[in-house]
Amino acid sequence: MKSFVFVAVVLCALGAASCSKLPPDGQDEAVAAHGSIEVTARLIEIPGEFPPNKLYDYAYVLKYQILKVHRGQLSGDTVLVGHYNPLKPRAKAADKRVEGIGGNLQRFKAGDVHRMALEPSIDEAYMGGTLNEYAEKEKGPVRWAVWTNLVTQP
Repeated sequence: MKSFVFVAVVLCALGAASCSKLPPDGQDEAVAAHGSIEVTARLIEIPGEFPPNKLYDYAYVLKYQILKVHRGQLSGDTVLVGHYNPLKPRAKAADKRVEGIGGNLQRFKAGDVHRMALEPSIDEAYMGGTLNEYAEKEKGPVRWAVWTNLVTQP
């Protein structure tokens, strides 16, 4: 009887894991359909703590190492990307002010790899508060993250 219970628990766990399995390369229909640039990139660092969303919603700029450009054009080895409401999972980050963003990423962690659909300029895509710790140090455009998926196998 004990072995039957063990086998049942293992099968249930495997079934749950397979249902929630993310695409290993972060590719899905949504990331391919959004934005004009699609890239796989490693999050280099989070330059500070994300402020709470109690007072206002904001975009936070993060720095990525470009691993592969899937469509569109990016130059250089790194890219600055603005993410709206970074404390929220990407699937819950959109609201009535900023619609159409999403993804399967649950939380930002330095070193993780993300597959992202981007717009070329945060200034053209977003009218709101932006926290950019790189503004003084890094030149070049800040891209706008439309869709962000976690890559489990880069």
